[in-house]
Amino acid sequence: MLTMTQTAAEAVKQIVARVPQVEDGGVRIRDAGNDTGFELSVAGDPQPLDTVVVTDGARVFLDETAATALDDRVLDAELAEDGSVRFAIGLQG
Repeated sequence: MLTMTQTAAEAVKQIVARVPQVEDGGVRIRDAGNDTGFELSVAGDPQPLDTVVVTDGARVFLDETAATALDDRVLDAELAEDGSVRFAIGLQG
């Protein structure tokens, strides 16, 4: 299952906090296909078949295809001083 670093968890919480309508939501990762890669969005709740990953209160929802593709991966993030976030996906271990 996908895991999150502490930095990624903090980034997810900051992103979700910017959208008042989904204060208890998370970041949803959807596999947008071979040509596009993954699509991230803020969601109030997971979809019925989503896998939910929780780290320190940060929630990430993975659609079925993304959950399979990211099964042995780790989500990391880089937080810039201007508030921007860059996510990266690496191998676990």
